[in-house]
Amino acid sequence: MSVENLVSILVPVFNREGIIRQTLESALNQTHQNIEVIVVDNHSTDNTWELVREISNTDSRVKCFRNDTNIGPVRNWLKCVEHAKGYYGKILWSDDLIAPTFIEETLPMLGNDVGFVFTNTKIFTDDINVGTSIYNIGPTGYYSVEDYIEGVIFSEDYPASPGCALFRMSDIRRNLLEQIPNNIDSDFSMHAIGNDVLLFLLTCNDYKKFAYIQKELSYFRYHSESISVASSSGKIPLHYKLAQAYYIENYQREMINKLNSVLLFNLIKYRDARKFKMSSIKSFYVTNTIYRIDKVYFLRYITT
Repeated sequence: MSVENLVSILVPVFNREGIIRQTLESALNQTHQNIEVIVVDNHSTDNTWELVREISNTDSRVKCFRNDTNIGPVRNWLKCVEHAKGYYGKILWSDDLIAPTFIEETLPMLGNDVGFVFTNTKIFTDDINVGTSIYNIGPTGYYSVEDYIEGVIFSEDYPASPGCALFRMSDIRRNLLEQIPNNIDSDFSMHAIGNDVLLFLLTCNDYKKFAYIQKELSYFRYHSESISVASSSGKIPLHYKLAQAYYIENYQREMINKLNSVLLFNLIKYRDARKFKMSSIKSFYVTNTIYRIDKVYFLRYITT
């Protein structure tokens, strides 16, 4: 296989015996043939590992590995990265799917000044033909990375999960962090909420553009064990804001007052904030000492 256009599809997995076969089939059915599928089982307690090994025995493109103990979600993601040999990388969560042409259609758009490509996505339960379409930001094409930064932090129109995106493996290795510095002792390596969006944001620092395809080429499964369902009320948005605050205070300080407005809104909206040691705007920052809000933006934000 040519390394120049080899795409590593990374599949971290834990206890997905009921759906892992479908996930791996969606990876193996890619029309772009130069792929490897890296599966790392995080010491599953069901039959996931046996199923993965069975599939790998019938298709040499599947490279499977198993941890001796459960090392937590983010460390397992990074184990996938360690084993990858491709120039490009596609993270495929073990409960999600991609269309057969996902790689074929995204790969040509990842030019020299383009940091990543993402696609329109459908949230489904059982049937991928039935569900809700998300991330429709406009026509297929190239956009400024500033659009992504603004969009993912100040609206819900842009993806935080890389499950719908294609990156270079070099950027995944550099920007997928095991831990995110914070002052409330939040263990990002274990709850895994924010490391994903930070992959996008840190990659934005090195490129001028990202690409978007206005087609549903990725599918996010909504089920009782997915993180979006299993996490308690407020946990996900608050921890995403914690990760985004780390990014803003280190790389986009001109946005601090605007972000403070959003942080205040979230503190008011989610009663569980104190449960996660988020009691004030200060809680979200490590070094920043500016806690003023943009009053005009705050009033506009709370009415949208």
